[in-house]
Amino acid sequence: MSVQATPTLSLKGIGASPGVAVGRAFLLDRKRLRTPKLRLAENEVEKELMRLKTALELSEVQLTELKNKVAQDGHDHELIIEAHRLMLHDPMLVDEVRKLIERDRINAEWAVRRVSRKIKHLFDNIPDEYFRERRQDVDYVADRIVRNLMGQVVDDEVEVPEGAIVVAHDLTPGDTAMLVKSGRVAGFVTDVGGQTSHTAIVARARETPAVVGAGRASEQISPGDLVAIDGTRGTVLVNPTDEQLNLFRETMRRHLASEQVGLKTRDLPAVSTDGYRIRLNGNMEFAEEIPSLLAHGAEGIGLYRTEFLFLGRDSPPTEEEHYQAYRRVLEEMRGAPVTIRTLDIGGDKVPGARRIEREANPALGLRGIRFVLHNRELFRVQLRALLRASVHGNLRVMFPLISGSSELREARSELENCRSELGRAGVPIGGRFPVGIMVETPSAAVIADRLALEADFFSVGTNDLLQYALAIDRQNRDVAYLYRPLHLSVLRMLQNVVSAARASGIPVAMCGEMAGDPVYTLVLLALGFDELSMTAGQIPVVKGIIRRASRAEATQILEQAMSYSTAEEIERFVRNEMDRRFGADGVL
Repeated sequence: MSVQATPTLSLKGIGASPGVAVGRAFLLDRKRLRTPKLRLAENEVEKELMRLKTALELSEVQLTELKNKVAQDGHDHELIIEAHRLMLHDPMLVDEVRKLIERDRINAEWAVRRVSRKIKHLFDNIPDEYFRERRQDVDYVADRIVRNLMGQVVDDEVEVPEGAIVVAHDLTPGDTAMLVKSGRVAGFVTDVGGQTSHTAIVARARETPAVVGAGRASEQISPGDLVAIDGTRGTVLVNPTDEQLNLFRETMRRHLASEQVGLKTRDLPAVSTDGYRIRLNGNMEFAEEIPSLLAHGAEGIGLYRTEFLFLGRDSPPTEEEHYQAYRRVLEEMRGAPVTIRTLDIGGDKVPGARRIEREANPALGLRGIRFVLHNRELFRVQLRALLRASVHGNLRVMFPLISGSSELREARSELENCRSELGRAGVPIGGRFPVGIMVETPSAAVIADRLALEADFFSVGTNDLLQYALAIDRQNRDVAYLYRPLHLSVLRMLQNVVSAARASGIPVAMCGEMAGDPVYTLVLLALGFDELSMTAGQIPVVKGIIRRASRAEATQILEQAMSYSTAEEIERFVRNEMDRRFGADGVL
């Protein structure tokens, strides 16, 4: 009797860290414990508060030890763990848990879960993906406290087989950092998470392929299953057929060969065959990402997101904390341009900020430049730090979510006021640096000719621009299919932005996800962007395409693409053209 082969399973998730990997599945069970729910007698409350105090203290000791372990590797993943440690002192968590124990007379485990759920709900309608992902941080911290209350093992050492694909419902930052540090993991697959989850951030920084948000992968994959993952496309094949496996391994071989060629040309410019030069920069959140960006040929930082400075705190970062963070990045980039985006979140996630009513539609509400102009001192703290840090490198500053000239003028006025204030106080500051804007609202794209007269550069944020232009919520599965970067209206807006920048003689960049997708590289070359900013692993592939193409042929492709009317037609045409030219290289 023949043994029936396990059927192939195909899963789709989010490509979180580029690369291709094949290995045996290692399931890491990090499922939450069942939380006991007990009512307390009045004379048991004090004892329960002591149990909570002990669990919080033990959690702090554990996180400090974990942070020190991770720090020995010379990377900064410990910043993420430090944010978790700070949560243990956050009144929103700790004081509320104490109140529930005292008022409702419930056990500490139950109180921790109730408060953590309440805090997580505050994140649900946050438009910024990075901060929406921080819901998981609340879970990580709450789970640690509960495990310590119940006397469960925390941070147990895991022996992973060489070349394994780690599969889990979710991974804590400590899990991911320690597993990557071991050098034995070939890739990651998680049920939950997005591009800005900690698993994604750490995996990208250490160049380990990862697919996140893969649904019920941890339930559908068994230990020892052969798993093939594509961290670029977000695909997972479980027990692939020999034919599928051969195709996958060939793709992996081509990807590695392409990356090796790309790394060999890391010091060469991205210049088309007919001489058009595009600067390729990196997007980053943590200083730990800089070595990888430089190793892959980043010529500068095109987008430094400063929101992480506000993570896991009960008060906003001080001017000195801002300054030290910016100084470090500028110094590590050794004179290469560093574009720092000012705070781009809403008031519901800024610790200590004036609370606002819950917004029905936060994506269209008080966020980005609007929020900081309503909270001037918060803005001024950051601006003063940027001015002080400018003496340490090649700084560029940009303001997010600008919708018109008035906001830009107001923001620049605050910057100049801070410059004068520091000058009068005798504080050393650098010379004048470029001040630009994120073009991510349709209004900014339409009046780009006017904004170009007052901005020193443009940087197009396609993630938000597409959301607003096409009236879709990317988190809504029912309309996510409408998210089409090659929609004719989007291409026309991009043309308008580039033309306005050209007419005023200012550079124009793109730092959204579209910039790093090789499918769109020739379209962006044809449009005439000066700079593209992306994750480290995307740089060699995009550079390779630019160096093998001419802008003239790219322009022909764009013109023909724009003769079609529907996004589907345009995308099909562009993908076919890219596949015909570069598909054999395994980069698309």
